[in-house]
Amino acid sequence: MALSENKKAYFDYEILEKFEAGLELLGFEVKSVIKGNAHLEGARVLIRGKEAYVVGLTIPPYQQKNTPASYEPDRTRRLLLHKKEIAHLAGKQKEQGLTLVPIKLYNKRHKVKLEFAVARGKKKFDKREVIKKRETKRRIERSLKNF
Repeated sequence: MALSENKKAYFDYEILEKFEAGLELLGFEVKSVIKGNAHLEGARVLIRGKEAYVVGLTIPPYQQKNTPASYEPDRTRRLLLHKKEIAHLAGKQKEQGLTLVPIKLYNKRHKVKLEFAVARGKKKFDKREVIKKRETKRRIERSLKNF
């Protein structure tokens, strides 16, 4: 069950390879994510040194009054990955035109997981082509529905 999705990622990027990682969260952040308050739009995954981080993931506080005053909803959060996976992703991130994009947050055995992908940005004409295909498919379905 997806708690939050980045639907725009499939439109803006060509997904090449998917990965799953645990997130290092605070207790009230977990509650907020399970409630469905996380926003993945504009987020990305970075490899710094020998650790992976997600930047731009917004998790508003679960209860505003019970949240510490120093809490930042947009703070950088560490991803829990194996060393081999981090090394592999660091190599992919250095390749020209490739980026690491978060796709969705979900529950797996009472743990919050982040699915992210190695992706290549689409050009403007690729996006237009996707829109054109989607509209023709809708038109065909409407005409079949009328018969």
